[in-house]
Amino acid sequence: MSRTTIIRSAAVLAALFVFASYAGAVEPEANDITAKFITAGVEVPDLHAVEVGGIVVLRGNAASPVEAERAGQIARDLGYTRVANLVRIIEPADDASIQRLAERELSRHRGLDGSSIRVKSVRGIVNLAGRVSQELQKDMAITLVRNIDGVRGVTSNLQR
Repeated sequence: MSRTTIIRSAAVLAALFVFASYAGAVEPEANDITAKFITAGVEVPDLHAVEVGGIVVLRGNAASPVEAERAGQIARDLGYTRVANLVRIIEPADDASIQRLAERELSRHRGLDGSSIRVKSVRGIVNLAGRVSQELQKDMAITLVRNIDGVRGVTSNLQR
């Protein structure tokens, strides 16, 4: 390497270092204000509200668009004019359909022969209970059910 190349490389690295430290110093700090919204009556499960640079950012999962919009309205009622409402609308799970699909999927899979598995779905969370003849069958059943549309989680009470 020539001396000029080394000097240019050092200058570029120094400029990047200065820019990176400057960018980090200017970044606004997030202020958690979730408690204010819960006190004000927002009914969004797992709500998380932060204020960053004068903007209120709302995150969470709501069961309806009305709940999500209400969170934004409460932010405006609290005096915040700049609101980023990122609350997601989560459709309620069709537990009966999920349960039927899970039972069908488990009964069709040859690797689960000899097992006796009961399925129950509550709000998209599927609970597997019963007996399996091999440890590998537990993982197999959980994986099969986890891949069904609408399933939000799987719990297992399978015994060997």
